Amino acid sequence: MKKLLKKLIAFNTLFILITIISLLSLILSYVSPNIKPNSISILPFFGLAYLPIFFINLFLLIIWIIKRSRWSIIILITILLGGKFHFRTFCFGFNQITKNSNLIKIMSYNVHLFDLYNDNINQSYKNKNKIIEYVKKQNPDIICFQEFYDQDPPSSFRTKDTIIEIMDIKYIHEQFAKKNKQRQKFGVTIFSKYPIIKKGKINFKTHKWNYNYCIYADIIKKTDTFRVYNVHLQSIRLEKEDYEIFNSRNKNSNSSYNIINMMQKMQKAYSVRAKQVDMIKNHITNSHKKNIIICGDFNDTPTSYCYNQFNSILTDAYRNTSFGIGSTYADIFLPMRIDYIFHSENLGSQKFNVQKNKLSDHYAIDCNIYIKN
Repeated sequence: MKKLLKKLIAFNTLFILITIISLLSLILSYVSPNIKPNSISILPFFGLAYLPIFFINLFLLIIWIIKRSRWSIIILITILLGGKFHFRTFCFGFNQITKNSNLIKIMSYNVHLFDLYNDNINQSYKNKNKIIEYVKKQNPDIICFQEFYDQDPPSSFRTKDTIIEIMDIKYIHEQFAKKNKQRQKFGVTIFSKYPIIKKGKINFKTHKWNYNYCIYADIIKKTDTFRVYNVHLQSIRLEKEDYEIFNSRNKNSNSSYNIINMMQKMQKAYSVRAKQVDMIKNHITNSHKKNIIICGDFNDTPTSYCYNQFNSILTDAYRNTSFGIGSTYADIFLPMRIDYIFHSENLGSQKFNVQKNKLSDHYAIDCNIYIKN
């Protein structure tokens, strides 16, 4: 009987310890978005892990309620303290349809270089054509591509000319890094059905070999001008073995090394991204423009410093119009929203869609934007 009692006490102590660790982790996930990643390098990982941490605490809450313990009250209070972070991740927007003659449909899509590096070159060409045909079918007025790839003539892998031809788009803004004597081009583009009256870019200069960009274009429709930013923030640059940590249940002797290596990559990316975000935020604030739209691949979740900075001055279109988590990254099993469309407060949004068509490692997102009366 004494042995059983000791086991029960030990189990209860362990369960309390797990609860304390889970609560502290949840609190740190709340703190994470408010602190620059280069200040406390471990904090962003709690923001990234917010979703599993939240569900662990939810599970513990149920257990402690069943046990009729005061711990359930402590957990409940801690969960309630993070209300704004929960509503950033679990959205309950109402897709109210507003009749407006000056709607613009904007799409953001990380196309993963149109599957350029597929081992089967014929499949690569097929997938490229599928992506372009898919975008054509959605018929957006403005398209912001990230990880865009194009080749100069005489190459047959010419994406820009194909899009111009089949979608009858006249106005383009682009920013590329070039390789192989100027023939291969990697970068970001804005395609618009409406005139672009001004173009610009924000020079990050945060990395020696920088393939991440932010460009902007002033686009005019009728008498209204919209400033559209297309953003591809610092990537983590994960390798195949890094993704296997998330997707595989198999353990091997290199797992610990791979995890440490991956975390070092992520720490570096968080730090670089924070600098990029601050530059973009300052540019938006100093532009004194009214009709601002910023979209792209932010490579960060709603519980991140990156998201928090944009959310402090702009409106997240998905939160206003959609229901659920809205995962936009297709390559891991964990739901993760890292692609966004933000707009200034004087603009409204409706019909936000996460296009669950797996032609890239990201899903395309689009919505209608209009000027509020």
